[in-house]
Amino acid sequence: MKKKSLNVLSALCLSATVLAGCSSNEETKPLKIGVAQIVSHTSLNTIRDSFVSQMEELGYKDGETVEYDFADAAGQPSNLNAIMSQFADEESDAIVAIATPTAQAAANYAEEIPVVFSAVSDPVGAGLVQSLDKPGGNITGTSDEVQIDQIIALAKQVNPDLKTLGFLYNAGEANSVSNLKKAKEYCSANGIELIEGTGKDMTELQSSASVLAEKVDAMFSPNDNTVASGMAALSKIALDAKIPYYVGADSMVQDGGFATVGINYEELGRETANMVDEILKGEKAGDIPVKVFKDGLNIYVNKAYMDQLNITLPDEIKDDDNLIMIGE
Repeated sequence: MKKKSLNVLSALCLSATVLAGCSSNEETKPLKIGVAQIVSHTSLNTIRDSFVSQMEELGYKDGETVEYDFADAAGQPSNLNAIMSQFADEESDAIVAIATPTAQAAANYAEEIPVVFSAVSDPVGAGLVQSLDKPGGNITGTSDEVQIDQIIALAKQVNPDLKTLGFLYNAGEANSVSNLKKAKEYCSANGIELIEGTGKDMTELQSSASVLAEKVDAMFSPNDNTVASGMAALSKIALDAKIPYYVGADSMVQDGGFATVGINYEELGRETANMVDEILKGEKAGDIPVKVFKDGLNIYVNKAYMDQLNITLPDEIKDDDNLIMIGE
């Protein structure tokens, strides 16, 4: 009798499935994607929001076909392992790791969960992939490689008499250390003295910025997350000293820096989503080449900063089709 009851129940359930899909819980279960960032600032938030928007364009409906678990380490690398562990416990189908420290933490879980990083300046140097063309393992992503040469060349165009450049960064960020090496090489080859200023938090960075501003003709920061989170305060120091402050990302110009040559971070977020889509459809992460954005770059200039220091852009910059004036 018990067996007969089970058979009747199975038949009823099968009938309901056909008519209404009521027992297809497993089939309709939303995909889980963990999205983590080291800190909240304009660059990383732009990537996150653009990623979600592009995922929707690709057909992933939040709350229906996909569920996002957003996490912010609040600038504390020590929080990242706990975040990744939670993603693993939730059996996430993919992890999106925004910025280098986040990607390095996520890589420890790549064997069990595919990882797509975003905004990593030097994926090979950070130990994330074997090569850009063939990442290997279960990880890939997008790189916002800072075009150091082009940014400093821009500074020389604006100020041909540039002799000293202050490099402000957090020495604890691998991407910034990598960019410092490139900046040193370029400055050495072009007769510019580079002076370093470091800090592991905003208090130390503001102190270093104040010292640098009195010694240099211009300041520069790469896409350093600690710097980016405090651009308003740091750019004011440069402005008060009446020197231009070049930065590594368009969003850092938007938040107070003077100028950069770089990508639009919305594009970075969109391409990150495209990669996640490929993986969810069966592609192995390690077989997808890392996307490096280095062509078709824009020149971003903060008009308010330019006007305050009475900076006149050379004609070759003013006439450049890729010039974008922020705040105009």
